[in-house]
Amino acid sequence: MNVLIVYAHPEPTSFSAAMKEAAQRVLAAAGHAVEISDLYAEGFNPAAGRHDFTDVANPVRFHYQTEQLHASKTAGFSAELAREQARLLRADLLVFIFPMWWGGLPAILKGWFDRVCAYGVAYADGKRFDQGYFVGRRAVLALSTGGTPERFSPGGYGDMGEVLYSVQRCILEYMGLEVMPPFVAYAVPRVDDIARRDDLWQWEARLLAIVGDAEWQARLRAREQEAAKNHADLAENA
Repeated sequence: MNVLIVYAHPEPTSFSAAMKEAAQRVLAAAGHAVEISDLYAEGFNPAAGRHDFTDVANPVRFHYQTEQLHASKTAGFSAELAREQARLLRADLLVFIFPMWWGGLPAILKGWFDRVCAYGVAYADGKRFDQGYFVGRRAVLALSTGGTPERFSPGGYGDMGEVLYSVQRCILEYMGLEVMPPFVAYAVPRVDDIARRDDLWQWEARLLAIVGDAEWQARLRAREQEAAKNHADLAENA
């Protein structure tokens, strides 16, 4: 399997970093090809704008989605975006590792979705969900929190499924991805080293179960032509 880990944390000694390193180690040891987009280390710019494109469809009025579609047809994305999109398109499994900040994604990761998952590259009109470009492929969110499991309850911050709904449904499933239940390491600053080691062990086991799922592997290969046709349909209608 080709795996892309998109990692968003500025501190190399963080628990998120430990999750990233564990993922890379266990997947590579199992024979999978692993790429890492380390957004902070690479200086990824989360802000969308004209700088995303080497050419424009409309030099008078800037409309981001229009320019994304134009760039998808003309190879007109910036070098930064072209690199990230190539990684995205190679991946069978997408792994997103990040800390939860203010109930959601760090801005740098949200910016990665905004800029990299462009119109014409990751989705298009009529090419969403079951008709999306990434049908058959999988994604999983792996995050750490400062809050305890009790805080993520209907009477507190909300159930984690509700907290992550917009990311899982309106981004990942929207692109056609099969989304795995999130892996959540709760209250990382509040627990001891033994609990953190147990979280990492469970994380490694979860990853191996995801990539080692024979039924998914068969489904992924069976839907490759379908995904390719979804891309071809856009080119034919351009």
